[in-house]
Amino acid sequence: MGGMRVAVIGLGSMGLGAALSLLREGIDVRGCDLSDAQRNRFASENGQVFDNPAAAAEGAEAVLLMVVNAAQTEDALFGAGGIAKAMAPGGVIISSATMAPDDARALAAKAEGQGLLYLDAPVSGGSVKALAGEITVMASGSQEAFAAADPVLSAIAAKVYRLGDEAGLGSAYKIINQLLAGIHIAAACEAMTLASKLGLNLETVHEVITASAGNSWMFANRVPHILAGDYTPHSATDIWVKDLGILSTIAGKEKFPLPLTSAAQQMFLATSAAGMGRDDDASVARLIARITGVKLPGTEED
Repeated sequence: MGGMRVAVIGLGSMGLGAALSLLREGIDVRGCDLSDAQRNRFASENGQVFDNPAAAAEGAEAVLLMVVNAAQTEDALFGAGGIAKAMAPGGVIISSATMAPDDARALAAKAEGQGLLYLDAPVSGGSVKALAGEITVMASGSQEAFAAADPVLSAIAAKVYRLGDEAGLGSAYKIINQLLAGIHIAAACEAMTLASKLGLNLETVHEVITASAGNSWMFANRVPHILAGDYTPHSATDIWVKDLGILSTIAGKEKFPLPLTSAAQQMFLATSAAGMGRDDDASVARLIARITGVKLPGTEED
């Protein structure tokens, strides 16, 4: 496995963890990110870093793309990034950005037209699981793409779901996950600020709810950020502005109403507009607290 060359494009909260997980397996990893800080973090762990995607992907047998959306994925692969031309012939593209299924299918067709394999492989789990090599991958693509990507997936994931042999299916599953996750974060923030307004002990609220039917994975995961008053971005507010926006576009084409998703998107959008777009997504609670005059731990200065 150590002889495999892999480029990781995008060293954000998930990409950095994935790159470090690959490095631990002895894989030849080349990381690329526009951010000096993220490149430096990877370099500090003895990772090879590049500020140019094509340079990182030169001769790579696999490229793991952990960028923001379909447009960035396409530009990195076939536009200014030049990844597709730099990769080893027959290499596999592992595309992990959240995007509409139609976009995934179009990118796969273009990649396959240039003699490359393409795995539609969105991910979930957050930065902590990424650092541990334990993310969930929702993947679809050809058997050849799965086989080529297997060493990478084995290093970065605890669960890999094989959801079909066509690109687009993985992205469709991820969109359903994002619908629920976004609503659950917004709901958790709304619940905790109301609890504060009612004078409840927030630590006790967290304890009681996580042992009760009202719990969700996001409540259990994000409420500790609120309790600590720590909004370091494990997952940024603007991610949800983007992802729930993608959902809204898809649903609009299908003439499918998404009232709860739309409400959650507006909460994230308002939080971003208030200057917290790059802070942790639990910052929705800070926005609600500002509007209602509620005090939350560590946010008195807000």
